[in-house]
Amino acid sequence: MAAVGRSRVSAGILLFRRGAGGLEVLIGHPGGPYFASKDAGHWSIPKGEVDGEEDLEAVARREFEEETGSRVDAASDALIPLGEIVQKGGKQVVAWAVEGDLDAGAARSNLFAMEWPPGSGLTAEFPEIDRVTWCSPAEARRLLKPTQHPFIDRLEAQLAGS
Repeated sequence: MAAVGRSRVSAGILLFRRGAGGLEVLIGHPGGPYFASKDAGHWSIPKGEVDGEEDLEAVARREFEEETGSRVDAASDALIPLGEIVQKGGKQVVAWAVEGDLDAGAARSNLFAMEWPPGSGLTAEFPEIDRVTWCSPAEARRLLKPTQHPFIDRLEAQLAGS
């Protein structure tokens, strides 16, 4: 699927697993000093911005790997389309879900650089995602940005119908 011709589009992957305790999803906490003391309502699925006319699925796979350190090797037909949402700031997010597993404690994100502290002229590097966690859908809804809740709802609906 090619990128839709809108500005500020991101693509992401919601990894899930099923165990004795039921369904769990993997979500990430944004890194950097602005989010250091923020928790509930600020987490996200691993995702990243599309550059121009990039293929959305390819972007979702790349961003998942950059933000967790793990590849999604599943075939395209194993990805469950979760559609799109529009976040509070206007960014469109397109997502897929895929069943898999990874060690959340071993996940490592790529870094970004920014001036820190502001106005200091100094540059510091921070991880895009400072940690990931496996959680139940209910806990994911508590932690995720509210506009991303439909991804959890759609995954549960898809799994219930299969």
